[in-house]
Amino acid sequence: MPALQDEHALPGLRQVRGSREAVVAAADDDGVVALRHPVSPSRIGAYTTRRSLPLGGRGVTVGTAFHPRTSGLNQKLAWGEWSGYLSAQVYADFHDIEYNAIREAVAVIDVSPLYKYVIAGPDAGRLVDRVITRDATKLAVGQVYYTPWCDERGRVIDDGTVTRRDETTYFWTAADPSSRWFSMNAHGLDVTIADVSEDVAALALQGPRAREVLEAATRQDWSDLGYFRHRRTEVGGIETDVTRTGYTGDLGYELWVDTEAAVELWDAVFEAGGPFGIRPAGIRALDVARVEAGLILIEVEYTSSRIARAAEQEYSPFEIGLGRMVDFAKADFVGRRALELEQAGGGPGRRLAGLELDWAGIEAVFARHDLPPEVSPMVHRDPAPAFKQGRLVGRATSLTWSPTLKRMIGFASLPPYLAAPGTRVSVEWMVEGEPGKVPATVVELPFLDLPRKRA
Repeated sequence: MPALQDEHALPGLRQVRGSREAVVAAADDDGVVALRHPVSPSRIGAYTTRRSLPLGGRGVTVGTAFHPRTSGLNQKLAWGEWSGYLSAQVYADFHDIEYNAIREAVAVIDVSPLYKYVIAGPDAGRLVDRVITRDATKLAVGQVYYTPWCDERGRVIDDGTVTRRDETTYFWTAADPSSRWFSMNAHGLDVTIADVSEDVAALALQGPRAREVLEAATRQDWSDLGYFRHRRTEVGGIETDVTRTGYTGDLGYELWVDTEAAVELWDAVFEAGGPFGIRPAGIRALDVARVEAGLILIEVEYTSSRIARAAEQEYSPFEIGLGRMVDFAKADFVGRRALELEQAGGGPGRRLAGLELDWAGIEAVFARHDLPPEVSPMVHRDPAPAFKQGRLVGRATSLTWSPTLKRMIGFASLPPYLAAPGTRVSVEWMVEGEPGKVPATVVELPFLDLPRKRA
């Protein structure tokens, strides 16, 4: 086993430890050391961070701060691993009950395994703007950005959300460990980077009745909190940060709380949500909802450039449907030059598209084996080859049956000339270990666009 390395043992950045706090110091271009704000332990927003500069990985799978509640509800003991945490895949016998709660009532999903960072200090905004592809100077206090960030070659490293808590404090979520990358780009800036991943628990409250539950739990009106906006409040007397965000494409909120108060928050939300049909939902139900909403997933629709083993595994934002979030009018950012060259050269060589598979084609593939059609209720994340007139042209991912649309849908990475809606392709479908081809039509994303999501 390799020795664990401090992610912040980088040129120009060091950690100065004291008995009661850690101070980050960085040398600027002239070798002048600027001492940063104390960040461990300290209060950052609503949270107490117990370590500001942690090791990068989580070596042991453990329950999240909500595990005392989720473990008792997980009837099938169906657990998966998510960033070192036990994550409920499904609570009941079938996840369709949980999916229905997302679309018809209200569901609660434990999303605590997300990596979470607080970026603070006089130059916090400059660091955010340097890393992300969107214009951080336009991010208002109380606003949330969804954004990708790239390496110097314009290949996507990760995607996540950035919330501006106040003038000099940002809360950043990511799928993968990111403090090293943030630190590498903080050279010469007066900023602290605190990894609060283990200090902050998170619940996604999603569904058409989510607002009613939140209002019951807080005794406040939430109709004025706009889409992708943030507010600090108390939920059941517990200090909580609330963002109007989610991964379901439905009306929803995400609640961020100190891990020590996580169980209290869970209880308060479920007590308030009882009259509204609240249910816990696992990752399988969330997965179906996010595909319907046209939301991509790292390591499925794209591979982080940090771990990609081949060029074809790396993607620019324009290749995974995030080109609208690249702002060439802003100040310089990591990967800008490479993305400008990509656009000047005619644009990306592939694009993300929606796919709708022909049900008759699925039936035909099974009929060759004298079998009735059988479709898993879970999202098929492994890539399937996509063809045009017998020629391999791309791949399909996240194929799933949509309970709301009553169709088989998924994503496809295709050449631009095949990514236009209405284009016909075919997707490989395995039955009894033998491949068949199912016709499919390229469609617009998202598959499901619910007005209440933004209402």
